[in-house]
Amino acid sequence: MADATARGRFITLEGGEGAGKSTQARHLAAWLKARGVDCLLTREPGGSPGAEAIRTLLVTGEPGRWDAVTEAMLMNAARRDHLIRTIRPALAKGQWVICDRFIDSTLAYQGYAGGVPLATLEALIEAAVEDTRPDLTLVLDLAPETGLARTLRGSDGTEARFERKGLAFHAAVRDGFLRIATANLDRCVTVDAGTLPEGLIARAVAAAVSERLGVSA
Repeated sequence: MADATARGRFITLEGGEGAGKSTQARHLAAWLKARGVDCLLTREPGGSPGAEAIRTLLVTGEPGRWDAVTEAMLMNAARRDHLIRTIRPALAKGQWVICDRFIDSTLAYQGYAGGVPLATLEALIEAAVEDTRPDLTLVLDLAPETGLARTLRGSDGTEARFERKGLAFHAAVRDGFLRIATANLDRCVTVDAGTLPEGLIARAVAAAVSERLGVSA
């Protein structure tokens, strides 16, 4: 059993469209709760009333609605509100926070794929989150063709602005996530989300959390 009275831990799930981040976040929360860990599930963009309002601006409309710099500014404005109103209060209470996307998505989408200099993004991220960083990041990796097909099958199109940016964009997003994971092996674990079935992905995620954060399997 994990010590639920210990300080809260911060886990993020990252990856391209259709990687199953939300599904795996729910599996992980259930796995942790079965081991006595109080969890909070949240997401980006969103996770607080102000951030959810900004989310609507970001994920709806035509792909060219915003350029990548504007996207990055909106993302980090939402992130700041999310951090102050949701993430930090939960961690302070000892909850474990499981977040569907966080700072690495900004680097992958607006940086590696969108062309915004990484130094610019890192400055925006620093202003938004200061010293709050994930304890563990799970990068769910799959081919963009597979992910986009999954997403478009299960979507009504309302929040499909990023999905409509095209295959080359999403290939660059995948490359960005893999570069981030390789450069941050102390924090990131990459999981095959393209060929493994859902249950085996959940087991791989749980194994990573067990090994890295000391939760009994």
